[in-house]
Amino acid sequence: MISDLAKRISNYSQTQGLILSGDRILVAVSGGPDSVALLRLLVELRDEFQLDLEVAHLQHGMRGEEAREDARFVTALADTLGLPFHLKEVSVPEIRSAAGKGNLEALARQERYRFFAEVARARGLDKVATAHTLDDQAETVLMRFLRGSGMKGLGGMAPLQVMDSTGGLPSKLTVVRPLLETSKVEIVNYLTEKHQTFRLDRTNWDSALLRNWIRLELLPKMRERVDSRLSERLGQQAELMRDDDALLAELARRKLEEISTANGLNRNALLAEPIALQRRLLRLWIETARGNLRGMDFVHIDELLRLITDGPPQGRLAIPGGWELAREYDLLRLVCRLVWVERECYSYELTVGSTRQIPEAGRELRSELIKPPLAELPADLSVAVFDAACLTGPLTVRNFRRGDYFQPLGMTGHKKIKDLFIDNKVALSVRAKLPLLVLGQEVIWVPGYGRSAIAQVSADTKAILRLKLVTLGT
Repeated sequence: MISDLAKRISNYSQTQGLILSGDRILVAVSGGPDSVALLRLLVELRDEFQLDLEVAHLQHGMRGEEAREDARFVTALADTLGLPFHLKEVSVPEIRSAAGKGNLEALARQERYRFFAEVARARGLDKVATAHTLDDQAETVLMRFLRGSGMKGLGGMAPLQVMDSTGGLPSKLTVVRPLLETSKVEIVNYLTEKHQTFRLDRTNWDSALLRNWIRLELLPKMRERVDSRLSERLGQQAELMRDDDALLAELARRKLEEISTANGLNRNALLAEPIALQRRLLRLWIETARGNLRGMDFVHIDELLRLITDGPPQGRLAIPGGWELAREYDLLRLVCRLVWVERECYSYELTVGSTRQIPEAGRELRSELIKPPLAELPADLSVAVFDAACLTGPLTVRNFRRGDYFQPLGMTGHKKIKDLFIDNKVALSVRAKLPLLVLGQEVIWVPGYGRSAIAQVSADTKAILRLKLVTLGT
């Protein structure tokens, strides 16, 4: 006969879409009461859902003989239930020592989920089930609140979570938490009725750890002051947060599509949104580019917004993970500093009538000699015409150099190319690669932005040099 708790778990799992008929599930079992109860409950529901169950246990190498006893206990339990069993032993302290940094608890969690993903992929399993309970949810919500967290963090743990390879996993992993609305009291009562033994981890009683302090000291005092249903209300609050966060995340995704360009993000469009949406858009944009948000805190987003709002027209700010946000007037770009290379100077001779490829700029300069008169003047500055007879020196195609100048058409004096770029709000990244046409030592054409007064086509012109800058491959 199926127990009352198993029936509740069945209803919850169906409502949340956690377990489907025919699922092949890897059950994460530490040996503690929660995971042992989860395994026994899923065995009860095996026929109802036509489940294939397997068991996994990771020995972290942190509690000596006690941990080895845990592994032996879970091995025996899986054998008793006739389930395939997977065991792996690691040394989390050695992993931290080799890395030179890291929180033991976080590293242990990372190793566990990596192991689960490896087994699930190798065995063709659909999901991994973990034994997080209602009380674990309450602890998680309080811990994140105390550490400072946004809406996503205060949503706690989701009943169903898909982890991808960007988190360090060898493959995508679907995690289900069927006990997320079940209290530890109910768990212990269930095991008592089943006469099922379990293991206890003595490190769970070390109140030096924040989560343990919350469980052992803070939550009991809060329950005394408020009432015994505090964990349930915190769980409900987390659910509301997750629902609201999912809605806002979808709105941010749609808005990000609207304000994105081929080259980056439209600064003015971003700043037109409410500040709360600005933060979400930045986080989503960075996550999309980087693949994750590791290391990104509120302070980083706040600093980026200051640069975007009040910073210099062309400024940069480093963000965790080896990236930079570059503001280029009204364009925002994300640049990976890990693959950033210094600006490359290039210079090519141009033979009149030929085509010169400029791979550094991804462009090519096409030139041709034509007879006057011109059918029409160039429609824009991406095309230029010169009196060929007046071009008496060598022609060079190169990128910008400090101190470059030219004599703009219609002006008597000279102007620095740098000032021309500033006037036209040309981004530094564009300036670094843009090909300039140089006669001797003087720039005579800045494609798209300016043309020199030198070698103007007139009624006396006998031959016209026509030039056009195009993208390679067009």
